[in-house]
Amino acid sequence: MKKAIMAMATVGALLLAFLLGAWTYLGYASIKDIKEPKYEVTQTAKEYEIRLYAPQIRAEVVIDGKYRESLYSGFRKLADYIFGNNTAQVKVAMTAPVLSEKSQKIAMTAPVLQEKQEGKEAHVVSFVMPSEYTLETLPKPNNEEVMLRQVPATRYAVLRFGGYATEGRSASRIQKLQDALVRDGIKTTDAPQVAQYNPPWTPPYMRRNEILIALD
Repeated sequence: MKKAIMAMATVGALLLAFLLGAWTYLGYASIKDIKEPKYEVTQTAKEYEIRLYAPQIRAEVVIDGKYRESLYSGFRKLADYIFGNNTAQVKVAMTAPVLSEKSQKIAMTAPVLQEKQEGKEAHVVSFVMPSEYTLETLPKPNNEEVMLRQVPATRYAVLRFGGYATEGRSASRIQKLQDALVRDGIKTTDAPQVAQYNPPWTPPYMRRNEILIALD
């Protein structure tokens, strides 16, 4: 009986090790060929670093709703665009990270401004487009909710953290970064953004998230 129990425990441990290994490999395979926006680190501090990002184009959508629901809904709409729901019916390569921020005042592709409505919560969810594209060469979205926007070269303060980027964990990191910037006398110009570099099935110990705040 004792030998049988030990054998079952060994089999269970081996199975667990196999599953963890498979989960880890899946997490690695999901991002190994994913491109990221180009940037240069210009300064480092204890809690954060300052990066200068090259100009980029973002596909973005404004979603009414709370943090989690907005992120999932926005991701689906943007994924639909890059997977072929566009005027050219072509796929656009996936990049990382997926960016989300609270919507305050969002410049549209036409000269129209959308204001956040009182009593409602909205978020902007964005994909950064591959650097080889321009606004002229990117296929236009068929879904008019998806907008393409040129973002100039921008300096960001960036704080990195692991695990899942839940609303509560992200909010605490945002506060930590904001406090550090106030302490160091660094002025910001825009709302904080939450950047997630991994798909949902990635193990928490492999996940990479960042808080980005644009600087003056």
